[in-house]
Amino acid sequence: MPISKTLPIALFALAFIVAAQPAPPVRLAPPAREIPLYPGVAPGSENWGYEEYARGIAAYNVVRPVLMYYPADKSQVVGTAMIVAPGGGFRSLMMTYEGVDIAKRLNQMGVDAFVLKYRLTYTDPNPASGAAPAGAGRAGGAPGMAAATGPQAGQNIRELAIADGQQAVRLLRQHAAEYGVSPNRIGMIGFSAGGMTLVGTLYGAADARPDFAVVIYGAMTGNPPPPPGAPPVFIADAADDQVTLAGCLDLYEVWRKANLPVELHVFQSGGHGFQKKGGGADHFMDRVEEWMKLNTWLTKPAPGR
Repeated sequence: MPISKTLPIALFALAFIVAAQPAPPVRLAPPAREIPLYPGVAPGSENWGYEEYARGIAAYNVVRPVLMYYPADKSQVVGTAMIVAPGGGFRSLMMTYEGVDIAKRLNQMGVDAFVLKYRLTYTDPNPASGAAPAGAGRAGGAPGMAAATGPQAGQNIRELAIADGQQAVRLLRQHAAEYGVSPNRIGMIGFSAGGMTLVGTLYGAADARPDFAVVIYGAMTGNPPPPPGAPPVFIADAADDQVTLAGCLDLYEVWRKANLPVELHVFQSGGHGFQKKGGGADHFMDRVEEWMKLNTWLTKPAPGR
């Protein structure tokens, strides 16, 4: 998928938004299982000789991409799975409000959730300033783009994240029976950089594309026409989001012009990350649930289907 000319600026903005003072890691609800995306070292990470760490609500330096499995109650399951891709400017993953919290909300709908920890731009876990982790070896200071030095030199981390998203879909579809879901009812929801990762999967091979997609404040401009068989897409953003609104509007127009199912919600306020509370953006998951009901992904399929 072509990289937008505005991508470096937007990714820098995303990285600035997620920067925070050091904090101890938040204890997350443990998954039922952690599923590695690759049988060994993830392709492209052979020289990454550092370890993942957590600070506050965020995970950093993901080297070993995995799916964290949060199953719905067996009495409520509808046979639908959703991969959840948190955001964080390709420097971190917001593991609570864009990750495990969303998984638990999906569980309430009867949907089995799989939180995706995709690979990230390297950040120094012990910056001299004592402030938020600092990037290392990035070109132009923009996370997700090709690094100039260090273990990620010459690698485009955004493209590796997209590869992880595609592998997550492919792996879950191959093992759908093991998790009690339908191989043709595998969706993906992505936030911010996780949304950009999701959009990248929509342009990949058919076996690595989700069956439906939910993009939350996570698209860039310059989206090409969708490939044949591209899935239905739900998009939500805020009118006062200066980072990704133009991209979300662009993605909507591309899907609409291709006569593919698409739904767009632009809330009056919310800002990037829906951090401004008090408006419709507070209830965006209610709109997602309505859309999923409309398309029967919350209706349990008849036996044998």
